[in-house]
Amino acid sequence: MTTELRPRIRDGDEDAFAELFDAYARSVYNHAFRLTGDWGAAEDAVSLTFLEAWRLRGRLDVEGGSLRPWLLGIATNVVRNSRRAARRHAAALSRLPRPEVVRDFADEVAGRIDDAASLAAVRLAVATLRRPEREVLALCVWSGHDYATAAEVLGIPVGTVRSRLSRARRKLAATAEARGAAPPAADGAEPPPRRGQVRDGRRAAAWPGQRKDTP
Repeated sequence: MTTELRPRIRDGDEDAFAELFDAYARSVYNHAFRLTGDWGAAEDAVSLTFLEAWRLRGRLDVEGGSLRPWLLGIATNVVRNSRRAARRHAAALSRLPRPEVVRDFADEVAGRIDDAASLAAVRLAVATLRRPEREVLALCVWSGHDYATAAEVLGIPVGTVRSRLSRARRKLAATAEARGAAPPAADGAEPPPRRGQVRDGRRAAAWPGQRKDTP
């Protein structure tokens, strides 16, 4: 399929691009979710990734293997850019006058955020990692890609992938040991997005160790 799609996508064939979305949107969503830990951010990343892929279609090689590494590389850059934009936004907000203090509604919504509570331990551990380490962990451990694919996605040597993954695992193990818990699980499955809508309703995607809910 990839051999047939490449020239068609490069030529701007919309049907071929739809096939590309159907084939790889789930992989892009899973990767973005594992980088961000946020369902909404992952959905946004999928949309931006395929928009960017359409914009960059003229640079796509006509010959080659799977298009998954190309898309995951674009998704990684999308997440990076989104984080930079979020930091700039937060910095701008910090310069504004402090808003009026309002009543704390935490008790009223506590029952609605049990999913966030179940992610807290994993997020705390992953927060100890540097961005490059989170990226290789998401690709090699949670998504199951080999070192060569991760190196292609990130544009780095295979040896660098190995060293970053090794550091990430040591840090996670140390964090888990300090908290008296097991390291974050390496598995997890997210619901596949559909063309035109990343997820149907608000079905929860699974961060490692979290159950998958159904509507």
